[in-house]
Amino acid sequence: MAKLFEPFTIRSKTSRNRIWIAPMCQYSCENKDGMASQWHVVHLGSRALGGAGLVMCEATAIRPDGRISPWDTGIWNDEQAKAWQQTTKFIKEAGALAAIQLAHAGRKASHYREWSGSGAVTEADGGWQPVSSTSEEFPEYNTPRELTTAEIKELVDQWAQAAKRSVDAGFDVIEIHAAHGYLIHQFLSPITNQRTDEYGGSKGNRARFLLEIVEGIREEIGEKIPLSVRFSATDYREDGFTVADCAEVAKWCEEVGADLFDISSGGLVLGVNIPFGPGYQVPMADEIAEGVSSPVAAVGLITTGVQAEEILQSTHIEIIMIARASLRDPYWPLRAAFDLDVELDYWPHQYTRGKFKK
Repeated sequence: MAKLFEPFTIRSKTSRNRIWIAPMCQYSCENKDGMASQWHVVHLGSRALGGAGLVMCEATAIRPDGRISPWDTGIWNDEQAKAWQQTTKFIKEAGALAAIQLAHAGRKASHYREWSGSGAVTEADGGWQPVSSTSEEFPEYNTPRELTTAEIKELVDQWAQAAKRSVDAGFDVIEIHAAHGYLIHQFLSPITNQRTDEYGGSKGNRARFLLEIVEGIREEIGEKIPLSVRFSATDYREDGFTVADCAEVAKWCEEVGADLFDISSGGLVLGVNIPFGPGYQVPMADEIAEGVSSPVAAVGLITTGVQAEEILQSTHIEIIMIARASLRDPYWPLRAAFDLDVELDYWPHQYTRGKFKK
């Protein structure tokens, strides 16, 4: 059996294989109310039917001003949690674990989705002023307001309550979005965190916000639910957050309740040189995996089953996350099984006439 198709257990949950669908924004809440819809049932459910071990829903805002765009999903109220139940039910009936990524966009909030406009959505057009660790704006976004110390503590509780709602909505796994230049990443990086309170300055202070969120969520969701953190392992600048920083902060997260680390990169600032190429983030994920005891997931330009299997066989990485490749082919896991000569017992019965054959 290829390692890619071996089951993987974390806390009380077992994924049928090591292919996880990464969170990808859909910008499809047409009423701008943060409510998941039939689009999410079909989009995410099809990836579960396609054989994934886990399907992670898109970055879902913990409060209204945390949305990347007005069309993002949210889970800041009970009605939104209830709206997710149809999606989680279908994912699990199709044999996959259902996961959610809890997010706050920080200074990268209130932006148009690609097909509705460009640049920031102003307050006059239904947008809002973002909040951040800093008052420095991200190019083409609204100027943020720097959060007060008291507001940061409120956000920690809001993250925990969103996690509790997520469990009530049927999600098996929770992920904290601390990557891609969004709010937690804005606190982690010295580029965007020049604060003088307890959440700024030293690396430990800059990580305090994330660590309090991990601890708060673990207290709310109990011991059975796995908790992941997505990091941008580097800002691609010498004065920014580095792979070594990421490994150290990940170890701290382990100590307060995190179970898995999902390693991406970049997104904090523009004008940096990112060495795009097949599996370009894998070496960073492998380095972090060597420094922690928890499993690590790799993501980014992993496009074939053969490539994914080679990563698992040659590194310390335990999970492969598939993103854009799964947009092109919702049945990517079934195709990977064919390429690796793996016979699965979870082909949908309705699709057996279409099985790949050599």
